[in-house]
Amino acid sequence: MAAASFITTLVTRLLRSAQSGRLHQRSLHLSAVRNEAVIISGRKLAEQIKQEVRQEVEEWVASGNKRPHLSVVLVGENPASQSYVLNKTRAAASVGINSETIVKPASISEEELLNLINKLNNDDNVDSLLHIDERKVCNAVSPDKDVDGFHVINVGRMCLDQCSMLPATPWGVWEIIKRTGIPTLGKNVVVAGRSKNVGMPIAMLLHTDGAHERPGGDATVTISHRYTPKEELKKHTALADIVISAAGIPNLITADMIKEGAAVIDVGINRIQDPITAKPKLVGDVDFEGVKKKAGYITPVPGGVGPMTVAMLMKNTIIAAKKVLRLEEREVLKSKELGVASN
Repeated sequence: MAAASFITTLVTRLLRSAQSGRLHQRSLHLSAVRNEAVIISGRKLAEQIKQEVRQEVEEWVASGNKRPHLSVVLVGENPASQSYVLNKTRAAASVGINSETIVKPASISEEELLNLINKLNNDDNVDSLLHIDERKVCNAVSPDKDVDGFHVINVGRMCLDQCSMLPATPWGVWEIIKRTGIPTLGKNVVVAGRSKNVGMPIAMLLHTDGAHERPGGDATVTISHRYTPKEELKKHTALADIVISAAGIPNLITADMIKEGAAVIDVGINRIQDPITAKPKLVGDVDFEGVKKKAGYITPVPGGVGPMTVAMLMKNTIIAAKKVLRLEEREVLKSKELGVASN
């Protein structure tokens, strides 16, 4: 009996010991997962959004409307620009949007370019325009066809928290944050980079009121720029719940600059020479390998914000198509009313 009791006690102790070991291992495993950032796949999120656009386009066409049409104006023969445009036209085809690329030589005069844009503005077959980043040209594009979201009217409406065409990259960053479930309300955010096409719009989307017409993130946002000393930037990023870098500086954000569990969104695109292979390599602004060991979430480069930019451009194109139709219907109604009044 005593022997049986001893065996039972021994087995019980061994089981407890084994369970304790398993619990300890599990604890270590969870700790390891917690210390390794969740890598956000922009490609997967972009596919999700493109599927939504594809469905919206097909429903739109099935209702008797013409298929949305995107016109791209490309000036010059820059290989990077050509690759950029090719990605957009391929994405358009994949979601059922018609597209055309109008290539003009770098020698084209401003007057010729503005005349071309005016022609496309007045072409009922063209719903949206993708164009080069030059202020006078941006403002020549009809705000309703401005899928880049660069027209001064669209920028103004965005700053007033009104519905507008949002710039594709900032909107892509905002969708990454929302769809990943990263909280923004009352959180500290640092945006490194103040460009009017990326940094500033990202800051606007994140700090504005969540109850307004175009809901924002209700975050406390700090913007840094080229004149922000690195040590000052570090003071801000160390307190930030979300760090977004859009500065175009490799290794600007390193692990010692962020707090444990922060979300890090890398918008930077930099071409450097790989120190091992000596071949060109695409990197962001963030020291990915170092930061991912400390962050809670992180986007890679490539495969992070880039695919989202393309997806949001497709989203803007179907929005533009619907907006153009509403404007045409309004003009028809106005003409009818004028006809009745004149009779």
